[in-house]
Amino acid sequence: MSVAAPPVRDGAVLISDDGRIEAAGPDRDVPRPPNAEAREFPKGVLLPGLVNTHTHLELSFLRGALRQPEFHRWVYEVRDRKASTTPEAFLASAEEGVRECFASGITTVADCGDSGAGIEALNRLGGRGFAYHEVFGPDPARAGESMRGLTAALERLARFETKRIRLGISPHAPYTVSAELFRAAARLSEELELPMAIHIAESPAETALVARGEGPFAEALRGRGIAVAGAGGSPVEWLEQLGVLELRPLCVHVVQAGDDDLATLKQWDAPVAHCPRSNAAHGHGAAGVARMRALGLRVGLGSDSVASVPAIDLFAEAREAQKLAGCSAAEAVRWMTLEGARALGMHSVVGSLEPGKRGDVCVVEVPVDGSPEEAVVAHGSPTRVALTLIEGRPVHGG
Repeated sequence: MSVAAPPVRDGAVLISDDGRIEAAGPDRDVPRPPNAEAREFPKGVLLPGLVNTHTHLELSFLRGALRQPEFHRWVYEVRDRKASTTPEAFLASAEEGVRECFASGITTVADCGDSGAGIEALNRLGGRGFAYHEVFGPDPARAGESMRGLTAALERLARFETKRIRLGISPHAPYTVSAELFRAAARLSEELELPMAIHIAESPAETALVARGEGPFAEALRGRGIAVAGAGGSPVEWLEQLGVLELRPLCVHVVQAGDDDLATLKQWDAPVAHCPRSNAAHGHGAAGVARMRALGLRVGLGSDSVASVPAIDLFAEAREAQKLAGCSAAEAVRWMTLEGARALGMHSVVGSLEPGKRGDVCVVEVPVDGSPEEAVVAHGSPTRVALTLIEGRPVHGG
């Protein structure tokens, strides 16, 4: 299934020695050089490698460990657990997350974390994607300190970048980042030409903080002696006022966003990482994904961390997204692949099985009675992934 063209029966893909797709289409039309290594999956659906537009690989150790029902308390529990975790434990956790992605058919990730373990794990295991290094600092008086830490971390982690892995910046969220720090991070992103990702418009508590200076996040900040005053608008409006949206950051979640907010994101061409299962798990509500697509926003699917959901499973995310948007299975498959790549600005490299793109492929063994797209969305799961390749190299199965 190319995704960029209608699916074909008995499909095949030829990947060259340099990891690029040489040919794709019906098996009878795809050359089979005499020295080529052939793999056949009579019951499989051939797909581009899946694209996960939001992960927290370093948090794999928190799978099922958190029990706080209120989101703001959950956030602080994650912070506390991270504070007592060693670098070695973070790296082991991130590697577990990368392997889980591979086993789920995912070949490209957009990871967020502040330990540095995500990019190191991707480097060690040969993954692809972005590692957005998170920066925190709700106290405007300490923005300079946060930026010095961020700059030092970027210098330290640059050695893990490869042709497949790119470093980025993630000023975490409005409840953990001051206006001053947002502006400074945006300036650094522009100066160094680094991509940016932000958790934004995720929860009612975040909206209450930004709009009115109220709610549990505001109370917690005041308890730390940090002055809080509402900006009078939505979180998306606030980012626009700060000049952050000019950098076209990857906007993660975007649940608490009205039509005007979505129009603003479209105006700045800021893409969205849609994480439907995580949004539901925390009681944030349902993102207006149908409206996003109608406006022409770039939208991809994200799993978020296993501290929020049971497992990294883009098939499950696609099913939930399809319900919310009322879209076709073919559209849901595109969200897992080509649209996810488009959201990350990588659609010329991955996301579909087309000659010239990188040979990132997965095979899903599902019963196909009608369309393969419907079969993949209805029955797809990590347990049904038989093979995952990155540039023709097996990273799972096969």
